[in-house]
Amino acid sequence: MTGLVLALAALACAAIPAVAFLRNLRLYLPPPQPDRTGAPPRISVLIPARNEEGSIRAAVESALAGEDVEVEVIVLDDHSTDATADVVREIAARDGRVRVEPAPPLPEGWCGKQHACFVLAGLASHSLLAFLDADVRLEPAGLARATAFLQQADADLVSGVPRQETGTLGEKLLIPLIHFVLLGFLPMGRMRATRQPAYGAGCGQFFLARREGYEQAGGHEAVRQSLHDGIKLPRAFRAAGLATDLFDATDVATCRMYKSFPEVWRGLAKNAIEGMAAPRLIVPASLLLAFGQVVPLALLAAGLCGPLTPAATMVAGVGTAASYAPRLLAGPRFRQSWIGAMLHPLGVGVFLLIQWYAFLRWAIGRPAGWKGRSYGGLGTF
Repeated sequence: MTGLVLALAALACAAIPAVAFLRNLRLYLPPPQPDRTGAPPRISVLIPARNEEGSIRAAVESALAGEDVEVEVIVLDDHSTDATADVVREIAARDGRVRVEPAPPLPEGWCGKQHACFVLAGLASHSLLAFLDADVRLEPAGLARATAFLQQADADLVSGVPRQETGTLGEKLLIPLIHFVLLGFLPMGRMRATRQPAYGAGCGQFFLARREGYEQAGGHEAVRQSLHDGIKLPRAFRAAGLATDLFDATDVATCRMYKSFPEVWRGLAKNAIEGMAAPRLIVPASLLLAFGQVVPLALLAAGLCGPLTPAATMVAGVGTAASYAPRLLAGPRFRQSWIGAMLHPLGVGVFLLIQWYAFLRWAIGRPAGWKGRSYGGLGTF
């Protein structure tokens, strides 16, 4: 009986994100094609860059190649110690739509990226602001389609998760969990029906905002202490009474966030305390993920080896299918690795280790760090 109860509990925990994922797939759609009958939208593409000489060229040139839009591209060199600024200057010398600006000193109490984005917004000329990470490459129609979605959604801030390139096994295990967590735990129907901050979500790699709404929400100054603008910036807009929305950016942009397992670990740990590792969330979130994504397969294996009753084994099998369903659906839809999908329970287990690592560091007062900066006391939850 104990095994059956455990299997039923695991099935329930697996079913919650599986059902939500299925519902959200019908709502999380690619942006529409642009309307080419009127004047092209004018967009300021704003790229904060700190030691990005290996990726900044592709980011800038992809923005310049945008179709059906008029763009200016501004790169803020955030005290880089490599050739980031030189690469952008070389592009600017042959294309007047590009310029590179030096970042002012980082004020106390600010995260580096939020300060850079805030400064960039003040330098922008156009009424549409596209905040782009330096490792993101836009498709030619990407900006125009994102703008079409912004207008269709009647929102002030929109975002989407670009197609995530993964190379190492650690990347394949962990990076696809972005889609799993977003679509498995955010009720998108409710998100669009309300402007409550709790339903705000986005991807910090690519935001498109109306300048008027950005200023009304306080811009990045409203989230100056945050290390996780993907969550915090949409919530700041919603707190100001503005609408935010999400679109599937798989065909709009591409990003390779990290290039090794240590980078993945540090990057996810940096943001964790403002997400699932927040003190009020880490225990229930860990139980839900562990029971729903790891325990079903373990119980199924135990049942096939004999210790569980046939009923418990059958329930564990259904729970295992439910836990795998989102990843198997996400694979072709978002062009994710099949290796990572098949090792989904292992990926979730590692993900939980990162959450607890980040929580324990926060609990003992260890500062978060990124790009050579230490953020003691920041990363509020």
